[in-house]
Amino acid sequence: MTEANHNQLQPMPDDWQRALAVVAHPDDLEYGCSAAIAAWTDAGREVTYVLATRGEAGIDTLDPATCGPLREREQLSGAAVVGVTTVEFLDHRDGVIEYGPALRRDIAAAIRRHRPELVLTLNHRDTWGGFAWNTPDHVAVGRATLDAVADAGNRWIFPELVEQGLEPFNGVRWTAIAGSSRPTHAVDATPGLERAVASLLEHRTYIEALTDQDPETYVREFLTAQTTALAERFGGTPAVAFEVFSR
Repeated sequence: MTEANHNQLQPMPDDWQRALAVVAHPDDLEYGCSAAIAAWTDAGREVTYVLATRGEAGIDTLDPATCGPLREREQLSGAAVVGVTTVEFLDHRDGVIEYGPALRRDIAAAIRRHRPELVLTLNHRDTWGGFAWNTPDHVAVGRATLDAVADAGNRWIFPELVEQGLEPFNGVRWTAIAGSSRPTHAVDATPGLERAVASLLEHRTYIEALTDQDPETYVREFLTAQTTALAERFGGTPAVAFEVFSR
């Protein structure tokens, strides 16, 4: 295989019906892969969101009791824009999510409930491409999701889940990491890009606290830059990229 071919991104597998996206906060998916999710739901596939927190510590000017419900509402609206109707919150504390058995168990339970063939999560590594430090929440949830895929299929790791009626599920075929510095696969971002912009704009309160720039200008510029960054590795097509692990 030549170096040029080695660097090319492969199309994402498409012989699946159900996906489960597991991330730490409201807006994590909107910043990373909504354009791909819009394309998948357009094709009749089911995508469910599971969020470890309600993002209650995400806006400095709002106390958590006010911020959490607001960001939950924004997340539900953002998900609906790209055809996602099921959004669950695990209610771990924003900013101090701990990697460990409790988090793995909650995610394994979600996998058993929803029985996805594809599991999505966000960058679990310490940095974003070696240039910016990642947050502990992203690292914990990403790593726990990767581990929970195996946990979901083993009845002896969390036997209490079986007692709750959640039988082991070994049907996950791929785990895909958005925001990875080592992407292997991609989805054409063009059909879903406008809805990705609209989806992220539903997090208006968060965005307005984040930047003084006009929210729509900020969102459009961010997502356009993100999806065109790897176009050269995907036949010149704007792309949402993932690092994919097969099982």
